Amino acid sequence: MLETIVLDIGETITRDDRYWASWADWLEIPRHTLSALVGAVVAQGRDNADALRLARPGCEVAAEYRAREAAGRGEHLDESDLYDDVRPALSALRERGVRVVIAGNQTARAGELLRGLALPADLIVTSGEWGVAKPQPAFFARVLEVAQAPADRTLYVGDHPANDVFPAKAAGLRVAHLRRGPWGYLWADDAEVRAAADWRIASLSQLVTIAED
Repeated sequence: MLETIVLDIGETITRDDRYWASWADWLEIPRHTLSALVGAVVAQGRDNADALRLARPGCEVAAEYRAREAAGRGEHLDESDLYDDVRPALSALRERGVRVVIAGNQTARAGELLRGLALPADLIVTSGEWGVAKPQPAFFARVLEVAQAPADRTLYVGDHPANDVFPAKAAGLRVAHLRRGPWGYLWADDAEVRAAADWRIASLSQLVTIAED
């Protein structure tokens, strides 16, 4: 029986549309162009930040991020960035006594913005706040610490095979692969992903049934 469900952030809790659109505007390239580059690096199994480096060769992403913040064009999240199933699913899980944690590869600023949305979660934390990111084992060691449950009673939910499915499984967690966003759709029927994931889902609402089994 599951005691804790931990969810990734980008393309699990939030849509990445605004994120990539704002980067395209900052780099002064068409949004469609950057979107296509993101798709290309995803298909190649590369870091999605490589799309920015392709758009602007020599781009130092961290430096550009700081420049955007200084110019008042930094990160922003509001209710419209959430997928429609987030609040209903997380509320239903907590009503059933499941501990809900949101933990993913995001900046400290993103963590602040997410907590400002008053989501129905027991804890919201990011890699930027922890100082360690997926797929590093240390990230999932922290996940287990905050889960407050044994690994076999903790479920990690995410869309990305290399960042979510495989490292979470290696850490002993139960895993649900979410068919959402570029990574989720592209790798949904991959044989290795199918073998590693305990569940494959298309909506967070399915977690409620999983938690009840």
